[in-house]
Amino acid sequence: MPHQHPIQMLLTKIKALAQAYKAEVIANRRHLHANPELSFKEYNTAEFVAGKLREIGITEIEQKATTGWSALIKGKNPEKKVIALRADMDALPIIETNDVPYKSQNPGVMHACGHDAHTASLLGAAKILHEVRDQFEGTIKLIFQPGEELVPGGASLMIKDKVLENPRPNGILGQHVMPLIPAGKVGFRPGLYMASTDELYVTVKGKGGHGAMPETFIDPILIAAHMIVALQQIVSRVANPKIPSVLSFGRVEALGATNVIPNEVKIQGTFRTLDEPWRAKAHEKMLKIAHGIVEGMGGELDFEIRKGYPFLKNNPELTARSMDAAREYLGEENVLDLDIWMAAEDFAFYSQEIEGCFYRLGTRNEARGITSGVHTPTFDIEEDSLEIGAGLMAWLAVSELSKD
Repeated sequence: MPHQHPIQMLLTKIKALAQAYKAEVIANRRHLHANPELSFKEYNTAEFVAGKLREIGITEIEQKATTGWSALIKGKNPEKKVIALRADMDALPIIETNDVPYKSQNPGVMHACGHDAHTASLLGAAKILHEVRDQFEGTIKLIFQPGEELVPGGASLMIKDKVLENPRPNGILGQHVMPLIPAGKVGFRPGLYMASTDELYVTVKGKGGHGAMPETFIDPILIAAHMIVALQQIVSRVANPKIPSVLSFGRVEALGATNVIPNEVKIQGTFRTLDEPWRAKAHEKMLKIAHGIVEGMGGELDFEIRKGYPFLKNNPELTARSMDAAREYLGEENVLDLDIWMAAEDFAFYSQEIEGCFYRLGTRNEARGITSGVHTPTFDIEEDSLEIGAGLMAWLAVSELSKD
């Protein structure tokens, strides 16, 4: 038998451990899926995670941002290099309609974005890494964060609570399920990957009245309609077409009737882009256009822009190294190139502070009907993907630690 290089021996060992611990990772994911908790209320989830870390034998654990944790796994020469691995723990206010043994037991709350899989995968990676800690140099920092789904984002609070200090990581890796990618494959994108996100809360005020007497009222519905249409020119006629931008309004509430014009219309929307100077300019344009139209038509306007997550940029060098490591682990054909994705992720806060790589874990299985998108009542994952979820994350960490 040919002699294996130590790092290749470690790769073989990690694969074997990922297979050995697969059933446990799936069981942890099912427990978390059945017991989801909303953003910043992950009290039981946090206790579960801390208990599992202690079971593994990890003792350097610190509470962060109330319901978050950081933990350290130290290899030989622990000061040499530090790599962080991140998972999010919160669920969504969605009623689950899946008929599965691990269906949500918390009415109206569901792990519809895969954070249960992220947490279970990182616990699995932690178990593997703790077991092989005498075979790598450096330190791995585990980050289990709350509140990814809710502005201001748990990542920003974890950073404020010094999760990126003592020790400061050289880089951070984050993994997210992707139901568009078949189980067994993963996806990466160097450079710009995900959008910034801002929430828009708008109230157009007029003067209500009887629908048959237009001369007696100021119609906020008509004013709001003009405003919504006009604001679309920000993307179509003001934005640089080379910068991806999305402006969408998903909620319009005008509580009148067939012949009743209400006093006001409430509107909610989102603005997303991948460029910070343009983001600021777009905010100014939105306010200017909206005020001009509403006030010009006799109405009054409240227009609140709640600034959310920044855009997510993957460090090109770290991502290239991670892709190479993923090819070693899974084979060239199972590592995909991703396109820009206009959803948002608070992992972006970490990647603004240190080198980051946010990649995708394929969880689709068409044969079993596991094809639903995230944030839907029927979302689920192919649980076989959790073997890769835990093993690849462990391998990416030790592979990165081995690089000078």
